[in-house]
Amino acid sequence: MSFTIYPAIDLRGGRVVRLKEGDPRRMTSYSDDPAEAARRWLEAGASWLHVVNLDGAFGEKDDANCSALESILKPGVQVQFGGGMRSLDAVARALELGVNRVVLGTIAIEQPHVVEQALKKFGTKKVAVGIDARDGFVRVRGWKEGSGITAADLALQMRDLGLRTVIFTDVSRDGLGSGLNIPSTRELAEVSGLDVIASGGVHTLEDVWAAREANLRGVIIGRALYEGTIDLKEALQT
Repeated sequence: MSFTIYPAIDLRGGRVVRLKEGDPRRMTSYSDDPAEAARRWLEAGASWLHVVNLDGAFGEKDDANCSALESILKPGVQVQFGGGMRSLDAVARALELGVNRVVLGTIAIEQPHVVEQALKKFGTKKVAVGIDARDGFVRVRGWKEGSGITAADLALQMRDLGLRTVIFTDVSRDGLGSGLNIPSTRELAEVSGLDVIASGGVHTLEDVWAAREANLRGVIIGRALYEGTIDLKEALQT
């Protein structure tokens, strides 16, 4: 089974940033040049990039992030993109720009039929769902609101619609460097039978190894790359 490492490029106001626990008040800015950040990770050997439109996720004006995404999307660059896509038209626009896979979040809770339509229209390789949870329950709208549904229940609902790929984030660990929540992530994969990509809290190579050993399909690395606690070339060689 293939295992993919996804360097994260989180966009806010056109800049590369990282948040702690999804809180925009706890933001660290790393670069004003998203395209340069993308080149850095691609030159290190990354085969995919994970790009997030944070402004879109928060329901805010996101023109700068859209321009940043376009600067990243070059021939041969594989991009997994999420944040604020809450209609079939938004999904279509992202894919037309050159995004390889969209990640849907809030819409999976509020309009699951749109996820089903996207899967039927674009195929399972082009559509993933981001399941972002705190204490087992899914958070929506940029993690600001609760949903009342468990991560496992949402994964099973999405599987029944034809979904194959989930990005699972433990919100309480994201951006803190406290390590992945491997038990919960592995349990979600086992219960749902879906391909699960782990996210939230990666800090050292041990976290990457743990995700691989848990038979997950990949891992997303953000702050650890920007702050140097993980060397991407070394991670890709493990």
